[in-house]
This record gives sequence, structure tokens and C-alpha cells, in this order.
Amino acid sequence: MEYFHRIFLILFIFNNVIADNIESCDSTIYCQGKLLHTIQMARLFSDSKTFVDMSQKNPPDVTMQNFNNLMKAKNDNPSKDDLVQFVKENFDSAGELVEWTPPDFNKNPAFIERIENERVKKFAQNLVNIWPKLARRVSDSVRDHPDQHSLIYLPNGFIIPGGRFKEIYYWDSYWILEGLLISEMTESVRGILENFLSIVEKFGFIPNGSRVYYLNRSQPPLLASMVGKYIDYSNNKTWLESHVDTIEKEMNWWWAERRVSVSKGGKTYDMFMYKVKSNTPRPESYYEDVFTCQNFTEVEKQTCYRNLKSGAESGWDYSTRWLFNDDRSPSSNLSQIDILHVIPVDLNAIICKSFEELSRFYQLIGNNDKSSKWSEKQNALKEAIHDVHYNEEDGIWYDYDLANSKQNKVFYPSNFAPLWSDAFDTSKKEVFGVRAAQYYKDNKVQKYPGGIPTSLINSGQQWDLPNAWPPLQEFIVLGLKKSGSRKAERLARSQGTKVLEAYMTGFESTNDMYEKYDAYNVGGYGGGGEYVVQSGFGWSNGEALALINEFYLKPVKKQKISSHLRHRHNKMNEDHQ
Repeated sequence: MEYFHRIFLILFIFNNVIADNIESCDSTIYCQGKLLHTIQMARLFSDSKTFVDMSQKNPPDVTMQNFNNLMKAKNDNPSKDDLVQFVKENFDSAGELVEWTPPDFNKNPAFIERIENERVKKFAQNLVNIWPKLARRVSDSVRDHPDQHSLIYLPNGFIIPGGRFKEIYYWDSYWILEGLLISEMTESVRGILENFLSIVEKFGFIPNGSRVYYLNRSQPPLLASMVGKYIDYSNNKTWLESHVDTIEKEMNWWWAERRVSVSKGGKTYDMFMYKVKSNTPRPESYYEDVFTCQNFTEVEKQTCYRNLKSGAESGWDYSTRWLFNDDRSPSSNLSQIDILHVIPVDLNAIICKSFEELSRFYQLIGNNDKSSKWSEKQNALKEAIHDVHYNEEDGIWYDYDLANSKQNKVFYPSNFAPLWSDAFDTSKKEVFGVRAAQYYKDNKVQKYPGGIPTSLINSGQQWDLPNAWPPLQEFIVLGLKKSGSRKAERLARSQGTKVLEAYMTGFESTNDMYEKYDAYNVGGYGGGGEYVVQSGFGWSNGEALALINEFYLKPVKKQKISSHLRHRHNKMNEDHQ
């Protein structure tokens, strides 16, 4: 009798765990269910993303009926060959995207003529010429039959990162847009922003990427910062007035879904963290997630999957930054991921900048009440970032570990994010710049010839040493440069030109740009993680152009030409309206 009682209890717990599953999305093809599990666990493709990026040849009910017929005929035990044939008959890997020529593409934007260094000028020209190769739009078939695709329909053309990433990605797009604006492609930027705004209108937030299986998570919220850059270039206040409430809608989602209370020093602060609710494997990394979490109980697996998805939401998937041993020291074991106890300094810095931009946007259109509202939120978060993240002794900001109520005093480029986003007392810019530059030197980060490493820990995870990721180069280089400290500016220039040298050397050797680079080897590409290094590459191109724009333009003519370009942008927007 006791035996049957235990069995009943186990079944009760198991059924309740399953009932409490929060899936990646509603699709029983792409996000959950027996079909997804069977295909992904059979390992038909070396990259799990391959399957969930395929479109269905038939409506979903026909696809499911065909799958059920197969399972019935094979007594729920189909061979790998059976499954390969099923996928071949029911799915297609082409036709979702078509090539698109950006209407404002210019092979010779004005900034190129302002580059005196001939080698850099040639490299910049090559970077500009990559944009059309990465330009895509969503096919009409996705619009007409959305339930047969994991791809989310977007109304305008866009720039993909490249390689396996055949859709738009949220935080990648910040650096892509930065490069497009430098390339004078303002109309394309407006279209990309309107794609994001259409997603916010439909779903209430911006997912990790434009696939339905990403609808369980977002990424660092840089929409307001993207819009800010567009407005700086275009001064298109009419457009801004039409869309500012949608930008606010996204920030309201972060306020509602990712805000937490953090207590320190007798005070409580509203701050932000990555905390995805969905507790099942990532569809695009299904096999990998099941493997990572395989040794846990069912309840522990749910937490493990939440951590993996939250790590993906951070953009840093994955890093020792989120992996902890029992003593909370950094681990290299992915199954020890615990981002759900971390208050990330870069996330809070980015959101602080978003609040600042929202306040500015509402001021520009004359809504002073909302401008004041978001300014107050910015100031409160700025205070929290200082009190929770800033370390007076080290002169830098750190992540805050809720598990032991301490700062995580480990070097990561994210430590510099408040300097990059002005999420600190800017009346003391020079002081913060000097101290951040000294922290950088104290950690001997300048010794790496191929770029600024993502950490100083070689764990095998792709967001660690020796990988140097383009966005993080900008956090440090541009953060230091604009601090007003001569010491920090000199360091920024030396590190920025070093990074650009790595990009140029790599391109001259392979004729490719990569998503990440090797900090040990000048021009070498990075590795590690769940997939091979990808080429293309959207954010690398944009960030390289940003470095050229900062360090290699003729200073005397820069302001005059910028004014001329602003006039052209304004005229273009007037014509468009």
C-alpha cells in the first residue's frame, strides 16, 4: 500500500510540474509538443536552430496529422531515416526571406572622403558595400500564411546579422543602425525602427529576434537609444510624435515584467534583471538545453531552463558572469547558471538611458508631464546604479549578486556600461573616467592585441576569454572617450585603434567580418559556445564604422559636413512625409 502511495505522489507531482510548464510560445510545431521534442532529440541537424527556422508546406493541422500518422505507423518509435523523410515531405528551408535593395544605399557616403588613412578608407568602403549583401525583406508567403512559419512578418526591409541568424535581432540592431546612419541610410533606419514598433504594437515588447520561438524573452532594451540616434541624425519630430507612445509601451513592459526591489544600505530601489518566466527548453537550442539540464529533478529542470532563457535574454549566452560554484565564485559549467540572482549593471545602465531618451522625446513634442515622469525614473535609477553597483574602492561598477548580497567583483566590459550610457553623476564625468581607466589598466586588459576580451576567464563559453565581442568594445572605448578625462581619452584611442586594426587585419585575410574576434590573435575570429563562429556580420560592421567615425575622420571638416548631412536628412524626411 505504501508503494502505491509513493507512486501516486510521484505521478501527482509530475503532472503538476507538467501542468505548470510555461512554453516558449503557442505553436505546437515550433515551440512545444511531441513533434518538436521528437525531431530535436533525434538530432537530425547539427544546429537545433535549423529545424525551427523551416517553414511548413501545409497548414499546421495537416503537419500534425502527418506526424501523428507516422508515429502510429511506427509504434511511437520512428527511425532517424523516418524522421528525415517526414521533415523533407512537410518542411522547407527556403522562401521566407527575399533579397532587398535598400532604397537609400550609397556606395560612396560623404564620410569616406573625410578619412585620411588610405587603408582605413578602403576598409570603410568595403564595410559600406556589405550592407546590400545582408539586406532582406520578409516574403509575402509569411504575411499570407503566418501559422506555417516561425518567422514573424515585418512590413519593411531590414539588415540581418548574417550566418545562421536570418532574422532581425534586437540588440544587434543598435550597432547595425549606428553603422547605417554613418552610411547615410536614414530611410532604411526609419523602416527598421518601424519594424520594431510594429512588433511592440502586436506583442507589447520586442522579443530576442523576429521568430515566434523568441516570444518568451527580450534582449537589452535599446529601442529608445536607437530612436534617439535616428532623431539626432534626422530631426524628424513629426515621426517621433507618431511613435513615442509605442516606445513608451515597450518601457512599460520592462517596468512591469523585469523590475525587482533591491535593498542595500537600508534603502530599497526599483531595479531590473533578466527573469524569463518560460521554463521549458529553448526551441532553437532544444537538444542542447535538455542535455545541460538532464541531471536535475523535474522542478530543478524548470529553473535550469528559465536560467538558460534568461541568459539568452541578456545577450551573453553564455558567460562565467552567470555561472556560479557553490561559493558563488565563477564556474565554467553551464548547468550551474544562476542569472536569476543577478542584478546586471549593463541592463540597468541601458534602461536608465532609455528613460532619459523617453523624457527627451516627450519634451521635444511638448508633453512636459510625461517628460517629467520619465526624468524622475531616470534619476531614481541613476541613484540606484550608483548605490548598488558602484564600488568606490575599485572605481568601477559591478553586477550585484542577490544570492549573497554582494557585488560580483570580476572584470567584464559590462562594468563600463554606465560610463557609456551616462547612467551616473555626469557633473563628475572626468573623475569617473579617470577611475575607470585606472581600473582597466590595473586588470592589464590592454595587453590583449586582438581586442578587449569579454572576461579574463577562459571557460570555453563564448562570452568569455578569449572572445572579443564588438558591442562590448564600444562600451569601453566610447565610454572612456566621452568621459572628458585626457587619460581616459588616450586609453580609448589606443584601444579603439587596436580593435579596428583587428577588424581590418581579419577582413584583409578572409574578406569577411565576424560576430566575435580572438583577443589573443590580431584579426583572428572567436569560438566556443553552442555554434561555430558566424560571418557577415551586422553589428561588427556597424561598430567598426563607429570606431572609424570616432578616430579617423578629418576633425576640421567634420562639423561642416555633419551639418550638410543633417540638411539632407531633414529634406529627405520632409519629402517622405
